[in-house]
Amino acid sequence: MCGVESSSLLRLQVVADADPGAIARIVEPFQNLNVIPRGVVAEFGTNNILHVRVDVFGMTEEQLTLIACKIRAAPCIVNAYWHRV
Repeated sequence: MCGVESSSLLRLQVVADADPGAIARIVEPFQNLNVIPRGVVAEFGTNNILHVRVDVFGMTEEQLTLIACKIRAAPCIVNAYWHRV
């Protein structure tokens, strides 16, 4: 995707198993890049599934794509994807 400004608000959506370390694994890549998310919301759904939403501002789509891929590699993660808000 080309021509998209880094000033867009992007949302990372993550579905994870109920694992005590899931939220830490999700926010760690942002910490490594010295990025503070605009917001992080985590909710338990049915069947012990955790839904996490991370809103970030000032990142490129390429950066967030790499973060989503890295997060998906964790064993407790069911899915991770991002979209523009």
